[in-house]
Amino acid sequence: MTISSNGTALVTGASTGIGAVYADRLARRGYDLILVARNRERLNTLAKRLTDDTGRTVQVEAADLSNKADVRRIEAVLQTDASITLLVNNAGVGATAPLLQADADKMDDMIELNVSALTRLTYAAVPGFVQRGGGTIINIASIVGIRPEILNGVYGATKAYVLGFSQSLVHELADKNIRVQAVCPGAIATEFWPIAGTPVENFPPEIVMSADDLVDAALAGLDQGELVTIPSLPDAGVWEAYESARQNFTLENLSRRVPAPRYHVAAKQAG
Repeated sequence: MTISSNGTALVTGASTGIGAVYADRLARRGYDLILVARNRERLNTLAKRLTDDTGRTVQVEAADLSNKADVRRIEAVLQTDASITLLVNNAGVGATAPLLQADADKMDDMIELNVSALTRLTYAAVPGFVQRGGGTIINIASIVGIRPEILNGVYGATKAYVLGFSQSLVHELADKNIRVQAVCPGAIATEFWPIAGTPVENFPPEIVMSADDLVDAALAGLDQGELVTIPSLPDAGVWEAYESARQNFTLENLSRRVPAPRYHVAAKQAG
């Protein structure tokens, strides 16, 4: 008996937490899987469970995406595997320490993983999606991409990049039949927090969502065609108003020959 397939989904950071839940849900939606994370043992355990439960084909790629050689290896998978129809850029690391207490080298490593690796994997996937007539990219951003003051500023800036990059992709790929979604979680009950420096138990329980609920809401948002999904936001109109205000910053308002009158700068004639 042949099991129908929606193609293959490559999920980064797939061994635990949000990535593992995405792997489970996508397998149940009819995707074969390529699971990417550092911990091969965890990946193998998850792959066996998903194959047993769903009958899907699950490939494991143990890789550290903060390592350039490993990133290049996963890029090659995305460039050569024509079955891939969906990329979930979930791998990332966070920080909660303020600037004066943060390690600059660790901040650099965070930028490498949260920004550079995500960008390179997206660039590796998109040409194949275009050639094959479509695909889907899910980028895991964060609410701190909208409110970077909440946690460590570099972490917030990396997630603002993910959000802005996703918005740019939608613009650039508008006629290519490629879906793009940026998911902006709040506090999620995963191993992210102790690694970032603040155990999740330190937060009020009413602001902490389970990874299962997050992913289920995010996939519902994808089904509804959302570019930006904020699973905790009760009123979608709040985001729509924010986005409308952003769009009001037209090129004519952002780039002119002379400074705005409030700066009282005498215009200098060109030439």
